[in-house]
Amino acid sequence: MSAAAGGTADFFYREAQRLGYVARSAFKLVQIQKQYKLITPGSAVLDLGCAPGAWLQVACQSLGPLKTGGVVVGVDLKKVKVPSTHCDSRVSTICADVMNLPKDEFLNFSPEKKGFSVVLSDMCPLVSGITTRDSALSMELGMRALDLALGGSKLPDVPLEDGQTEKQLNKEDDVGILKPGGHLIVKLLESEDTKDLIKICKPLFRKSSWLRPKATRSNSREIYLICQGLN
Repeated sequence: MSAAAGGTADFFYREAQRLGYVARSAFKLVQIQKQYKLITPGSAVLDLGCAPGAWLQVACQSLGPLKTGGVVVGVDLKKVKVPSTHCDSRVSTICADVMNLPKDEFLNFSPEKKGFSVVLSDMCPLVSGITTRDSALSMELGMRALDLALGGSKLPDVPLEDGQTEKQLNKEDDVGILKPGGHLIVKLLESEDTKDLIKICKPLFRKSSWLRPKATRSNSREIYLICQGLN
């Protein structure tokens, strides 16, 4: 990424270079951690859409010293090398398509195959500039993160063309990978539809809220859904 990307080199870009983060996006998770403290020593963290690795770095730092345990597993379409700074042996990455990988595969990545205590989704579509299209693709990624974390049984039925519902088709795949009491963060491009996502999450979590981190670029529609404490 060049210093000029998105305009002049900004504060967060310079800070990322100074502190050894691979991208300025690290500061979005830094702020989320400061405000909500979702990742704690011993947490099992899944990072969906982990490229280029900045959230892996912050997540690993948030686990505390190596002796406190915990794991960070990153998944991305691109092959992501674990950054050498701020990461240790608890961090690993998998090159796979989040949209197509079965839930039980994700469970296999978790400690003792028992699921994750924190699921992060920083996934974003390749932005075309067509607002409605980009919003729809972003919602699709967001719903996938929700489906993985919570399981189809907790999500509302999605009608399909033949009269069946998404839930009916996926009954055997209904278990989510987020542990009870766990936390979920989902990045979305803000639109009318994003309101529907928080409506789904509010009854399922102790608290659900929106956050636009300070490190978000001024021309971006990015917003984060922060869901705390799965019931």
